[in-house]
Amino acid sequence: MTGAADEPFIAAVKPLVDAIGAELLPPDEAGRDDVVLSWGGEEVVAVRLPQLADSLDHILAAMERRRGVPLAELDRKAKQEVVRGLEARGAFSVRHGVETVAGALGVSRFTVYNYLNREKGV
Repeated sequence: MTGAADEPFIAAVKPLVDAIGAELLPPDEAGRDDVVLSWGGEEVVAVRLPQLADSLDHILAAMERRRGVPLAELDRKAKQEVVRGLEARGAFSVRHGVETVAGALGVSRFTVYNYLNREKGV
């Protein structure tokens, strides 16, 4: 996929690609929705972005790994913090976002909506 000179560039972008749940592939395999990255005037690597719903699952899994416990085991305050963070990242604009988050937190959709409304002061 790359030459030795490109390795530092790929190493530099890989944490970002992993964080968003994307995939690296050779530029000649890029589809029209993939993002081709260039370095030194040459196409080096393509990034296949995940579907939005897959991104939400990836974000939830990463939050769980960072906290070291399943999100469903968090206390109410911590779950509210998770919901605030997810809202800031646009998680609830994804179709079935509330349902997905509710399932991960082990709460009802109603509870997630309450957390959202509480944050907005409704």
